[in-house]
Amino acid sequence: MERSQAKNVLGFDYWLQWQVLVCALIFLLPAAVAVFLLKKRTSAGSNPLNSTDLWVPCWRNLSPKWLLFYRAIAFVSMSFLLYEIAAAFGFFVFFFYTQWTFALVMVYFAIGTAVSAHGCWIYSRRPLSESGERDKFLKKESEDRKHAMTSISKEKQAKHEQRAGFWEHLMHMIYQTCGGAVMLTDIVFWGLLLPFMTGENFQLTLLIGCMHSVNALLLILDSAVNNMPFPWFGLVYFVLWSVAYVVFQWVLHACCFTWWPYPFLELSTPWAPLWYLALALVHIPCYGLYVLLVKGKQALFSRMFPHSFVRAPMEKKHA
Repeated sequence: MERSQAKNVLGFDYWLQWQVLVCALIFLLPAAVAVFLLKKRTSAGSNPLNSTDLWVPCWRNLSPKWLLFYRAIAFVSMSFLLYEIAAAFGFFVFFFYTQWTFALVMVYFAIGTAVSAHGCWIYSRRPLSESGERDKFLKKESEDRKHAMTSISKEKQAKHEQRAGFWEHLMHMIYQTCGGAVMLTDIVFWGLLLPFMTGENFQLTLLIGCMHSVNALLLILDSAVNNMPFPWFGLVYFVLWSVAYVVFQWVLHACCFTWWPYPFLELSTPWAPLWYLALALVHIPCYGLYVLLVKGKQALFSRMFPHSFVRAPMEKKHA
């Protein structure tokens, strides 16, 4: 009986069901739109991302070394947690979206540590407080000064700007992806999966609880200190990240893997298109929630600490 069910699951009949095509369109169409927008933005060009936005804190009197120290500690802590969860449950844990996101946040802190270390090396050679570059890169110029600026001064300013390189842009893209992904994983786990899990098949432990909360906590704390913009365009990277996971799961099941890590990814039920549509739509509020957190930081801290906090260039369109 079990063998016949396995054949039905793994056979061509399973993939020829009408809901499979509908579910494929639900996540492939947003992926196509995301790729189109990404190519359009790349070809059109955008305001360059300054390298100092990634390693200089948004607090005027806070040394970049503190941000470097925090990112290094966060990377080591997450590496330890990921090792513990893999040692406890095996390589099996990497079939879950949570571990994908957790590992991605860990990669963000790894690259962030390297970028901050390079920035601190520059900072040690020429402190930003002495050269005045901190205010130039972090403070938003007034409208009167912008109108009074001549074309010659604009050219001089452009020459002095430190353009972000490959690793800085990669770090910023991962940062935007992680912002939406940590909201999605933690909200789905604590609000959707955990309340319906039975005690016999699942038991919430401290390790599992940390796996579904530490990633968001560490990233939010980093956002409270860093000066990176968090534009809505980053939703494109978030969508592509989730689509990559769904494609990964479909490929596994096409290769005779019979178990779905999440019940709402199951394709045999006629309700599958509704689940996939709901998962696609929930990306918008999850990413928007992190956008609101960053904007709330800008609005709240700039009022509470007007002389210490420096607003990030949120209006710029960074890639």
